Amino acid sequence: MRLRILSGLGLLAAAASLTGCDSQPSTVKMADTKVDAAAKLKAAKVAKAQFAAKVKANELGQIPVLMFHRIIDKPSTTDDRTPQQFRADLERLAREGYVPITATEMVTGKIDIPAGKHPVVLTFDDSSPSQLTLNEVGVPAPNTAVAILKDVAAKNPGFRPKATFYVTRDMFGKTVREEQAETLGWLKENGFDIGNHTRDHINLRGRSHKEVEEQIGSIAKQINSLTGINPTTIALPYGNAPTQREWAMHGGKEYNHQGAFLAGYTPAASPFSKAFDPVAIPRIKVMEKKGDCKQFCSEAWLDWLKSNPDMRYTSDGDVTTVAYPKFKTPYLRKTFVKWGLPY
Repeated sequence: MRLRILSGLGLLAAAASLTGCDSQPSTVKMADTKVDAAAKLKAAKVAKAQFAAKVKANELGQIPVLMFHRIIDKPSTTDDRTPQQFRADLERLAREGYVPITATEMVTGKIDIPAGKHPVVLTFDDSSPSQLTLNEVGVPAPNTAVAILKDVAAKNPGFRPKATFYVTRDMFGKTVREEQAETLGWLKENGFDIGNHTRDHINLRGRSHKEVEEQIGSIAKQINSLTGINPTTIALPYGNAPTQREWAMHGGKEYNHQGAFLAGYTPAASPFSKAFDPVAIPRIKVMEKKGDCKQFCSEAWLDWLKSNPDMRYTSDGDVTTVAYPKFKTPYLRKTFVKWGLPY
């Protein structure tokens, strides 16, 4: 019996010498690794929340979507802006910490701008030559919207030359297919967004389903044939939706939009907010405080957002999170709960 016990002790000693008295089973090590990883993840999230609080991030805040038309020396309607007025519009945005994003970036929630900055969407309707005309060497002509935007961006680091152009069959005054492809191709290659504005700029209200699909689908097909782009958004002519709003969003194989923009009125809800309605996104007419614009155009709304910073979208600088003050949690869309960063 004693020999057997000694033999057993010998075996245990041998096993101990082979494994090491202080070693741990692999399952314990794995558990420790998971604990460490979870602790690091929690610490990182806390740090992100603290930084979001520091920059007063509010990614459930409102976003101004500005609506431009022609940029010309002698305006004939209140929709027009002179080159000087347009430059002043952009310089104000740059001073007040706005960073242009595209309509596509907005509706898809890919708002990647620096911490503490505010997104603004610059939209141009009707594809006017005053917005973009290329000279003989492929450079935007002076005093066109794109030339001014690029110039202001160059003088204000961080103010990106980004905008969305809502195209009709006018195609920036070009009727030859090759010239149309050249102009739209320039926009694509330079990071601009191209959207749908119907072929003939007709009022879609009261039109049949077939008419609506034909008007939207035909220009979508033309844009795709010229650039390979399938527009992500549409700007409804006159801001009027068809009988069924979904007709403007989806139409067979020709188009599949993620956002429909109206003609004006108020700042838009954040795409992360429950208030966001992708089939009816408001835009703001660009104009000073005059007449009907004393309350509901760009100067008035930008003044209001400046005076009410808690209502304005402010970025935390991290595209992978949706940061906001904790008390605003009820406004977060369920789709984005996973990315929520309340502080």
